[in-house]
Amino acid sequence: MIQKIAILGGTFNPIHNGHLHLIKRFSEKIGFDRVILIPTKVPTHKGEEHLADAVHRVRMCRLAAKEFGYEVSDVEVQRETPSYTVLTLEALKHKFPNDMLYFITGEDMFLSLLTWNDPDRIFQLATICSAPRSIEGMGKMEQYAQILKTHGANTILANIDFLPISSTLVRTVWKNGEDISDLVPAAVVNYMKQYDLYKE
Repeated sequence: MIQKIAILGGTFNPIHNGHLHLIKRFSEKIGFDRVILIPTKVPTHKGEEHLADAVHRVRMCRLAAKEFGYEVSDVEVQRETPSYTVLTLEALKHKFPNDMLYFITGEDMFLSLLTWNDPDRIFQLATICSAPRSIEGMGKMEQYAQILKTHGANTILANIDFLPISSTLVRTVWKNGEDISDLVPAAVVNYMKQYDLYKE
């Protein structure tokens, strides 16, 4: 039986309810058989300030994933080279040769896909799923999807109700000593307390 496998990568610094909301909504739309979260070791697209150690970010992902039955892979954390998506998708396709891969990404990353390492190969390996984070986002994304189509990409765009949550917001609110229980799963909040993360 062919499975539909969703992949969501990111720094997850920390993982928050916005990430989980995106997966849930796409899962309702597509019907994934399994979901794999993949924390990156070194972000290749953006510099990340206050980046928690990869061990902590993987553990927080596992705590968040447990509630929903999602999986977490440390394939990128273990890799010595930069965390290129194409390498991760190659590894997953080797592991699941007969299954369908769906790569979920946010608006900003979607609109930069052609600048990624070997984008045409990425499009061969996975269907790209994305949702806007702004009112005007869908129009820009639909135009870009037409360009990606000329590179062989299959895309699924969904006008999901976006949650105004980011890892930066979580860290700022947390550092200020305010409540983040609406932003982050409870198990992750407890972990951040236990290891005193993002307080500096």
